Amino acid sequence: MPKMKTNRAAAKRFRFTASGKAKRSSAFKNHILTKKSQERKRRLRGTGMVHEADLKEVKDLLPYG
Repeated sequence: MPKMKTNRAAAKRFRFTASGKAKRSSAFKNHILTKKSQERKRRLRGTGMVHEADLKEVKDLLPYG
């Protein structure tokens, strides 16, 4: 059986923790930043976790993650 291919778009967006959860970065922080408040941009700086309802789809895209 051939090796499974990793979805490269997902590999750039998600990282797995040691316990198997998926980390993600915040959206809406790349451009058009002038109209966003400093407080909003500060909140977007951190990372979050993928919701457990969506975790199966992320794991399917990253078979070796």
